[in-house]
Amino acid sequence: MMNTTIHTLESAPEAAKPLLESSNKAFGMIPNLHGVMAESPELLKGYQTITQLFQSSDFSNEELTVVWQTINVYHQCHYCVPGHTAIAKSMKVDDAITARIREHAPLDDPKLQVLREVTEHILESRGHLSEELWARFSEVGYSDKHLLQIVLGISHKVMSNYTNSLYETPVDDAFKMFE
Repeated sequence: MMNTTIHTLESAPEAAKPLLESSNKAFGMIPNLHGVMAESPELLKGYQTITQLFQSSDFSNEELTVVWQTINVYHQCHYCVPGHTAIAKSMKVDDAITARIREHAPLDDPKLQVLREVTEHILESRGHLSEELWARFSEVGYSDKHLLQIVLGISHKVMSNYTNSLYETPVDDAFKMFE
């Protein structure tokens, strides 16, 4: 584990303070991940920006959850799996979606299952997609735009998953019940 400070509003570099204030306003707290990222205000700003962009993509809350949790589970992120379980709950996403992803079990909804398989395949193949998976992805109603939005989601989660892996970010009390 690398050592770093989990910054507060008082300890953060000046450029990170408004970003942490934004986190506090959005979550009612400063998540530990944001406190760690604050050491590099550029990373925290990038993360917050990509979060907003991905959440404004064409994906529904269920689809956002499938992409996020597929990546989190693939990267074995001890912090983001419970964090996004809590987020999914707040977004009124069926608990079974997150549970099945965490258990490596197939999803009941065929469209969500294809989304999950494509996301995982892109991770495993480092950006390559088989013709067969592309055909299945298209057949269930996804487009090139959706495929590129998965890339955006992967970029988002790489920032957090890798940070959490490097620094073993402690899970916030608000997310502990979802570990």
